[in-house]
Amino acid sequence: MHRRLAALSRPHVRLLLPFAALALIVLVVPFAPAAPPTTRALTIDATQFAFAPGRIEVNQGDRVVITLTASDVVHGFYLEGYGVERRVTPGVAERIAFVADRAGKFRFRCSVSCGALHPFMIGELVIGPNVPFWRAAALVVIAAVGALVYLGRTRANQSRTGVLTEEKNT
Repeated sequence: MHRRLAALSRPHVRLLLPFAALALIVLVVPFAPAAPPTTRALTIDATQFAFAPGRIEVNQGDRVVITLTASDVVHGFYLEGYGVERRVTPGVAERIAFVADRAGKFRFRCSVSCGALHPFMIGELVIGPNVPFWRAAALVVIAAVGALVYLGRTRANQSRTGVLTEEKNT
C-alpha cells in the first residue's frame, strides 16, 4: 500500500515542480533596477477648486521640486505624509523641495479655505514603483494556476482509474 501511495505521488510532484520553480524565480530573481534618483521639477497651479495637474508620479528617491502658483485667490498646499505646507498668493510662486523617500500614494490638498468647494480640492502624489506588490501578485497567480492544473489532473486521473476499475470488474 505504501508503494502505491509513493507511486501516485511522484506524478503529482512532477506536475507541481514547474510551478514551484516559477514561484522561486519570481522571489529570487531581481527586477530591473528603477531609474536612478533624479531631480523632478514640477509646476502645480492652484485654482478654485482644483490643482493642475491633479496627479503627480515620481520614483522613490527622486528629489521633487514643486513650483506652486495660484491663479485666482489665496490657496494652500499641504502634502500628507511629508508635513510639507505652503501658502501661495496669486502672482507669487512658492518653491517646495523634498525627497520622495517613501513609496506609496500621498494626497495633497488646499490648506487655506478658498471657497464653497474647498474640501474637494485634492490631488495625489504617487511614488513608485511598488515592487513587493507585483511580486506578491505574481505568486498568487502562479499558485492559483498550479492549483487548478493539479486539481484538473487529479480529477482526470480519478475518473480514468474509475473507468479502468469498472472495466476490470466486467
